[in-house]
Amino acid sequence: MKVVLLADVKSQGKKGDLINVSDGYARNFLFPKGLAAEADAKAMNELKMKEEARLHKIEVEKAAARATAEQLSSVVVKIKSQAGADGRLYGAVTAKDIAEALASAHKITIDKRKIQLDSAIKAFGTYMLDVKLYPEIIGKIHVVISDT
Repeated sequence: MKVVLLADVKSQGKKGDLINVSDGYARNFLFPKGLAAEADAKAMNELKMKEEARLHKIEVEKAAARATAEQLSSVVVKIKSQAGADGRLYGAVTAKDIAEALASAHKITIDKRKIQLDSAIKAFGTYMLDVKLYPEIIGKIHVVISDT
């Protein structure tokens, strides 16, 4: 009997999978517990519509990430900081500082965890950082650390 899983079932499949199981297993275990529904035309249509909606959502997110990457390529984030006598910064510039400066100056909101920063910036200069917007979409951002 073909059934559509409504929840993850150990050793059978994930939610939304179409699987073939024995009639007794379906009638006595899966159906009473609400773990599966019979794979009739209605269930198959719902499964198809959910998959299409999921793919559409992914495409919309990718388009938004590409647009943000395009915006970031022309943006220069300027951060002013104080330094000691040896030219090193007091404290450090972190991804959080960069994200806040980007939001306040250019109205582009990016999660600080998406900014790829190996370690905190502790010296003046110009830096080119990667921003991971989507699994295969990476934007570039220019950061200038200057004296106050």
